[in-house]
Amino acid sequence: MDAEKLKAMGRRALEIERDALSALLPRVDDAFAAACRLMLGCTGRIVVTGMGKSGHIGGKLAATLASTGTPAFYVHPGEASHGDLGMITRQDVVLAISYSGETGEIVTILPLIKRLGVPLVSMTGKPGSTLAKASNVHLDVSVAQEACPLNLAPTSSTTATLAMGDALAVALLEARGFTPEDFAMSHPGGSLGRRLLLKIADVMHGGAELPKVGPDALLTEALLEMTRKGLGVTAIVGPDDRVLGVYTDGDLRRTLDKGIDVRSAKIREVMTAGGKSVRADQLAAEAVQMMEKHKITALLVLDEAGRLEGIVHMQDLLRAGVV
Repeated sequence: MDAEKLKAMGRRALEIERDALSALLPRVDDAFAAACRLMLGCTGRIVVTGMGKSGHIGGKLAATLASTGTPAFYVHPGEASHGDLGMITRQDVVLAISYSGETGEIVTILPLIKRLGVPLVSMTGKPGSTLAKASNVHLDVSVAQEACPLNLAPTSSTTATLAMGDALAVALLEARGFTPEDFAMSHPGGSLGRRLLLKIADVMHGGAELPKVGPDALLTEALLEMTRKGLGVTAIVGPDDRVLGVYTDGDLRRTLDKGIDVRSAKIREVMTAGGKSVRADQLAAEAVQMMEKHKITALLVLDEAGRLEGIVHMQDLLRAGVV
């Protein structure tokens, strides 16, 4: 089969799924709002269940809900009737997914869910199905056709179900006032979590590692301090550690270009007054942004009174996985 035919088939599948998603928009209605209210009022967890492809979608939705501020987990409906139903408590809300609304494993446990008095939200493609009728709230995810040319394999129907579930998760996220910091707490191991959680205080150099000299120090002394501390920079501070300026490898090149005698010059004569700085309680990601903006590799870390607390270097941020 030639490339044009293959591309045409792929485009047709995407067009069918696009149309299925467009058809969902008017169904984000009062029933959708009622489902959100049930989940917002849940004092337990959202228990997601579904078989086959719907089960895979359910597992993903449970993970999305859990990572965006709505505690949730997935229960296999086949296992539920063999003991796992004990995972569901009266404080929970059940979200059941079945395109036909007649999945045997789910229909079997409906009387038990009802006996527990647990609110039931369902997503099906058949509003008149057993599952839809048994639900407190039903969300219609029906599609005109599957992207599969045989109209058999779940394709546009699973896409529609996933999208409706994502819409629920996002609406709940916003209703709860979920913040980027909240998201990071659920993702501490990822790069995003590090960017949202890691503070400059966690990666900066301080104490004995901190390169600093007084304003009357010779340039050679400052260069030795830079060499000993290995950061390519030194701070110039007054008696109370208030920062007067900074001297870097780049400043050294400029000093040499000017023909200044490095053996006799004092650091206050060649330093850059002030210098770019951050606070220890700022996010490490903010330090990255500032370094990129000013094309520098290190920043002074000052307290509110302008006293030197530390120095953060781009290499520290790279090692921490912030960059």
